[in-house]
Amino acid sequence: MLRAVVDTNILVSARRSRESASNALIRAVDRNAFRMLVSVPLFLEYEAVLMRPEHLSSGNLTADAVAGFLDYLAGLVEPVKLHYLWRPQLFDVADEMVLETAINGRADCIATFNAGHFGPAARFGIEIVTPAELMRRIG
Repeated sequence: MLRAVVDTNILVSARRSRESASNALIRAVDRNAFRMLVSVPLFLEYEAVLMRPEHLSSGNLTADAVAGFLDYLAGLVEPVKLHYLWRPQLFDVADEMVLETAINGRADCIATFNAGHFGPAARFGIEIVTPAELMRRIG
């Protein structure tokens, strides 16, 4: 089964549009179509970003609704322990936890809208894909 790390920007997109490939990707996690890998630092980033006022208001969401979504998501993902920190690898420090999760979790790919941020992932055999590309692969 394909193993992937989902960047935070995909979750933001998924929460903003039910018709997006990002939303379809998160629904695919629920169908067990692929393994979504998440470390504790990455999951905490998901929470911090999704709870920002601009993201809550853009989707007419409450903090309780986002917390419920994250609780549900936590039950679907495969936790990854970070045994080794690979920093620094990337230009954007905020993306380091995404790459570290992918490396430690032996991910096949990282789904993101910021492909240019993850060039060094290729050194670890990790492909960078968009949500639409990942959806095509998992069917």
